[in-house]
Amino acid sequence: MTQTLRPLAIGELLDRTFVYYRRHLVTFIGIAGLPHLFVLAFQLSTIALRPTGGIAVLTSLCGVAITLIASTFSQGATVVAVSAIQLERPTSIGEAFTRIQSQLGELIVLALNIGTRVMLGALLLIVPGILQALKYAIATPVAILEQNGVSASLSRSADLTKGHRGRIFVIYLLFAILLLIGSMVWQIPAAVVAGWTIAKSGVVRPLTSMSWEAQTVVRFGGFVTQAVLSPIMTIGLTLVYYDERIRKEAFDLEHMIHELDHAAAASPSA
Repeated sequence: MTQTLRPLAIGELLDRTFVYYRRHLVTFIGIAGLPHLFVLAFQLSTIALRPTGGIAVLTSLCGVAITLIASTFSQGATVVAVSAIQLERPTSIGEAFTRIQSQLGELIVLALNIGTRVMLGALLLIVPGILQALKYAIATPVAILEQNGVSASLSRSADLTKGHRGRIFVIYLLFAILLLIGSMVWQIPAAVVAGWTIAKSGVVRPLTSMSWEAQTVVRFGGFVTQAVLSPIMTIGLTLVYYDERIRKEAFDLEHMIHELDHAAAASPSA
């Protein structure tokens, strides 16, 4: 039996998340960063063109769509990579993206479904929204690794996370803190650039109308933050998926039997 497949306490779960992240840093940053290069390019072109009126609204909607596709693509590929690492199989950036291509449309629908549920819940004093996010936290790993549809993935996630959603909340909270720190880091150089452009031009702009230089710094900083930090949460949630299956369905024994059968079938003596 692979040593990675065993029930994990919350401390062990977080530790393994960061161990996987450090050992496969280039793979995870590549998976997260490549799709978001398209987002960055679109944002920079928007800064350069400065659309107004109805064109600005249409541009914003296109930006949301591109961001959704990029985020879903990178998250799905990250799940594939984590699964390969967890099961001690080889993985690569190209293989992860290739594996997820056929499911991209379904995963986007799943993300929109979960997002709608969370937003509607958040309108009811926020807490219901948080509960919805915890309930469906591992729906994406379920959809990818078990080849389930949208409804089945949501139902399966609700069942697997039942009784252990506090651990998922810890992962969400940790990621939120890291994301806040990452965002703040890039606010400082943006403010410096904004101050430099004001001193250079002598024109004081409101905070809502930064110079294109400052906007570029902010957008580039957002890209770096997304590429570096977003894999952490997905790694953690994918490990939660495996941990829940080990605890509730003895997935470790199931996997061991599968590997033994596979080895026997591949053996010449067999």
